Amino acid sequence: MVKVLRVAAWVGAVTWVGLIVARGRFWDSRADGLCDPVPDATVPDVHAIVPARNEADVVARTLGSLLAQDYPGRFSVTLVDDRSGDGTGDVARATIAGFAAHERARVVEAQPRPNGWTGKVWALAEGVAAARASGARPAYWWFSDADVEHDPDTLARLVATATASDRALVSQMVALHCESAAEQLLIPAFVFFFRMLYPFAWVNDDTRATAAAAGGCVLLSDDALQRIGGVERIAGELIDDCALAAAVKGSGGGLWLGLATRSRSIRAYASLATIWSMVARTAYTQLRYSPVLLAGTVAGMLLMYVVPIAATVAGARRRRVDLALPGAVAWGAMALAYAPTLRLYRVRPLAALALPLAGALYTAMTIDSVRRHARGAGGTWKGRTFTPAPRHSEPVEEPPSSA
Repeated sequence: MVKVLRVAAWVGAVTWVGLIVARGRFWDSRADGLCDPVPDATVPDVHAIVPARNEADVVARTLGSLLAQDYPGRFSVTLVDDRSGDGTGDVARATIAGFAAHERARVVEAQPRPNGWTGKVWALAEGVAAARASGARPAYWWFSDADVEHDPDTLARLVATATASDRALVSQMVALHCESAAEQLLIPAFVFFFRMLYPFAWVNDDTRATAAAAGGCVLLSDDALQRIGGVERIAGELIDDCALAAAVKGSGGGLWLGLATRSRSIRAYASLATIWSMVARTAYTQLRYSPVLLAGTVAGMLLMYVVPIAATVAGARRRRVDLALPGAVAWGAMALAYAPTLRLYRVRPLAALALPLAGALYTAMTIDSVRRHARGAGGTWKGRTFTPAPRHSEPVEEPPSSA
């Protein structure tokens, strides 16, 4: 048993060193890499689509940040009230009135969601369709989540990045809320794991197949949207942002994905249960519902996060340097790689030593995701459960939810 643990610990140590050296600098947490606008440059028309379901407590602040954008070009906003039960639409209309923005912003009510469509993607499709019906012909669409607040120069910088480097899709992983103990343990780890899975440098490299986006803030050219067949292309995708990025990159469009601090989610995930539900909703989807990928993922997570701790502790207790050394190397390497993400989120550096705990919890969430899917509740979110179905079936009548 000791020999097996020692070998596993060395494999884990070599894996961590290899990831740090060769996996697209996924640990690099420099943020706000968007281009600055060029003075007096011609700027394209942009139309923002905001899918909103039960966001009354935050939408005044987030919609207000869109209406306050310092953008010299023509910019309009459509907020789609996705059958909310908390007065989201009323708050949004009052916000538009407060900015005297009736000529450039409006609220539309989403129709019942058809079978085979996920809620957010349907809301995006409704927003795009409503904008087109009103005569909008923007060069770019800005998909912004209803819980995301932006600095006033965000849109100008997104457009400058898209035009300067000929990117069809520009996306930012917005700064997530990170104040409670649960958030400080799990949110930076979530960002770290996402960037390990999708190294941003590889996403931004046109010669690599890696494609990803962060759905909270996506600028997409209308040409690219039409080229992939519209929002309908990703109708049934739970992980809609990465599916959209894959479709765009697969059609020949360039991607840019970066970290943000000047765009931030103001939605708090104050408890472990809330974060658990968010992750378990799509974890098995990420694995394409494959038992083989699930087994490999669980084995890999145990190897990378549990084995180093077990080897370090067992080696110290047995006074076996040959056991403690590889465990300590792996543990130290992961902490070193994780430290820049903690610095980005202003979490004390010592918390890097707790990454194995976060890894173990995310492994448990993934296993729970399998259980939820087996029960038919894997895609439950905001009071709805998504069940794949033919795209052109009859609409599903849903009462407004207060969940």
